[in-house]
Amino acid sequence: MLAILLVRTDCGERATNTGDVVALTDTFVKQVKHSGASAGDKYSDGGGMYLLVTQSGKYWRLNYRFGGKQKTLALGVYNAVTLAKARKRRDEARELLAEGADPAEAKRNDRIAQANAALHTFKAVARQWLAKTAAERAATTQQKVTAWLEHDLFPALGARSISTIGPRDVLTAVQVIEARGAVDSAHRVKQICGQVFRFAVACGLAERDVTADLKGALSVVPKRHFATITEPQKVGELLRAMYSYSGHPYAVAALKLAPMLFVRPGELRSAEWAEINLDEAEWRIPGSKMKMKLDHMVPLSTQAVAVLRAMHVLTGTGKYVFPSIRSTDRCMSENTINAALRAMGYGPDVMTGHGFRAMARTILDEVLEERVDLIEHQLAHMVKDVNGRAYNRTTHLPARRAMMQRWADYLDKLRVGADVLPLKNTA
Repeated sequence: MLAILLVRTDCGERATNTGDVVALTDTFVKQVKHSGASAGDKYSDGGGMYLLVTQSGKYWRLNYRFGGKQKTLALGVYNAVTLAKARKRRDEARELLAEGADPAEAKRNDRIAQANAALHTFKAVARQWLAKTAAERAATTQQKVTAWLEHDLFPALGARSISTIGPRDVLTAVQVIEARGAVDSAHRVKQICGQVFRFAVACGLAERDVTADLKGALSVVPKRHFATITEPQKVGELLRAMYSYSGHPYAVAALKLAPMLFVRPGELRSAEWAEINLDEAEWRIPGSKMKMKLDHMVPLSTQAVAVLRAMHVLTGTGKYVFPSIRSTDRCMSENTINAALRAMGYGPDVMTGHGFRAMARTILDEVLEERVDLIEHQLAHMVKDVNGRAYNRTTHLPARRAMMQRWADYLDKLRVGADVLPLKNTA
């Protein structure tokens, strides 16, 4: 005969037994009180699960055997964990046992994983990536990437564990940028996200780069054609305006060098004295500052050396050739040259700082008939040899040095109004 034990509580009687167990009810669990027993009162629900009632509260527990040992697993505290939720946790634990896993060990691993997830937020991982890769970027680029992260990504994704962020989360963040018309920035921020995720994958903090799923999700970046002047006579007018410009000495010097050297605006304004050898008439730009990430050599004409020697008197004791007028710890603002052009009456649809590159490319080829491969080398475009290898920074250096001197001499002739040859395709 089945033995039945009646357990009397303040809320009445509940039948338990030494064989089959009568399941608990929500009413019983809610109303049952501690009897005063020092070890607490246990009320079984079957499958090894029971309710432990003590003076301090009610706790769900699961007794089980694993590896030949008796163990107890905490399933939660009532009433934060209801009877139904406790039963679900019991069933999940027994499924793990059936698969040969220890529920207590699985719970411990989950707890560690959650703690790690809290530490490995998108913001934390992005900051690690930013610090580790800083040497690969120019200081100005580092500042821009940092600003994108802090202003556009951290508010939306910063507090999230990077392992829980999906493609849709990233898309939502970058679409906010796209919606304000900054399509190019939206694409750049998506690329930054991808770099952060790939860093996380390498560190074992994420499974994959989720931005790979966003191909085609953003609007196409409109092609930009930087406004420039390529008609020799008009170039002469521009040069005369530049040489008579009465702006800040740093801006005047940068304006004079921009057409002579035709490097990218960011490369010019972030030039450092440590990169320039005036005696050898060479400027060696490290790959970390270059678009193609390859070291670049800029031969300096006698005119360029003269401008730089004059600047050395002003800024030679500092780091940057063209420091910010507000802080010598930073280089000149990216808007300085364009602002100077605007002050001289050249609007953004007529001439830009980047336009000096197109000016040089066109006139060197079509007027001076310089070798196209030398021009491309000097523009720091990717030029490969017959075996498909990229040329290094010193390739054709003597020929490029001669070309740069001819170019500076030609600009001088344009500036003083000497007779010049028209473009080949000019009527």
